[in-house]
Amino acid sequence: MNIEQHYNDAKEVYSRYGVDTDKALKTMSQIPVSIHCWQGDDCAGFEGEEGITGGGILATGNYAGRARNGKELRMDFEKAMSLIPGNLRFNIHAMYRESEKNVDRDEITIEHFQKWIEWAKKLDIALDFNPTYFSHPKAAAGYTLSSKDKSIRDFWIEHTKRCRKIGCEIGKALGRVCMNNIWIPDGSKDFPVDRYGYRIILRDALDEIFEEKYPETCLLDAVESKLFGIGSEAYVVGSHEFYIGYALTRNIMLTMDAGHYHPTETISDKLPALLPFMDRLLLHVSRPMRWDSDHVVLFDDATRAIAQEIVRAEALEKVSIALDFFDASINRISAWVIGSRATAKSLLFALLEPRDLLLKEETSANLGNRLALLEEVKTLPFSAVWDKYCIDQNVPAGSDWLKAVEEYEKTELAKR
Repeated sequence: MNIEQHYNDAKEVYSRYGVDTDKALKTMSQIPVSIHCWQGDDCAGFEGEEGITGGGILATGNYAGRARNGKELRMDFEKAMSLIPGNLRFNIHAMYRESEKNVDRDEITIEHFQKWIEWAKKLDIALDFNPTYFSHPKAAAGYTLSSKDKSIRDFWIEHTKRCRKIGCEIGKALGRVCMNNIWIPDGSKDFPVDRYGYRIILRDALDEIFEEKYPETCLLDAVESKLFGIGSEAYVVGSHEFYIGYALTRNIMLTMDAGHYHPTETISDKLPALLPFMDRLLLHVSRPMRWDSDHVVLFDDATRAIAQEIVRAEALEKVSIALDFFDASINRISAWVIGSRATAKSLLFALLEPRDLLLKEETSANLGNRLALLEEVKTLPFSAVWDKYCIDQNVPAGSDWLKAVEEYEKTELAKR
């Protein structure tokens, strides 16, 4: 396959619509995407647990080869990274701390993440961070930062404060801002009477957590909302309305997860509504299937719509993109690669949209022309531009990456 020739042919076709494919490729190479560590080990972490023990999180499947420690997880991601084009970051949870001495979550410090920092320096990538509020005895009752038990609440407040400090020190060490995302599983399986009271407690706990200010050059905080979870089907304290209000009044970044809404809602619809009021947004790109099931992201309508809204709003500098899915039923490295490449494809597809031409027709009220052009764009030679992007980024084009994963499974994963 002559990728260069196919690209040159595609470049000419796109130019007829006023699209500069070279410019799109350059822009694409600069968009950071944060890839999550928990796909590699099914959200088990390194605290001695074999797997998840609760808190609204569930990874299903038992495919062989799960990473069992930091060394294996880092090695697996390096293999995945060699097959994913673009400007990549890596996203870790607090439960991925590494230390010889067992410490609880309200005792963690930057020392427990030094191996991650040194590894990130070696790969020249940024790290993002998340406090971990699930899979812990003090989360078993269903409430953490909104708990009416002060001792429980204080434990998680201390944990979050330490995570913010760790995130800032990670940012300083790597010279790149660290995104610290707060998601709590707090809620109720059936309807509580005091919905308001839990939210006042959560508001005050967050206010205490955010009292200490850190430079935005090293740390950016975000709060992540949710509609429902496993064991919190009736009520989630950190709802969308709650966190939108909190983010706007406290100048905290809002995180929107593609799976955290009603099945008829999409974050692509919400982006242009929130961007006029928020300086920054963080997205967790996932694929829900009937519920917040965190399936591997695909190059589908929903993912393309997210990318299109970001590009159409000229918000690439305002919207940070992270991935959040975990599938234990397939090769975990394949899952990383499929989801990451699908996200990159969606962004590139959006960058190749003839925005100026579409806006011209829309402004002139030629809505039939606009609709026709949107349909024509779907069959332009996108794959040729995508293949060019892959080889420019020194990763395999097409399905050639499958061979590398198959070989890695034979030589490494099969031994676990």
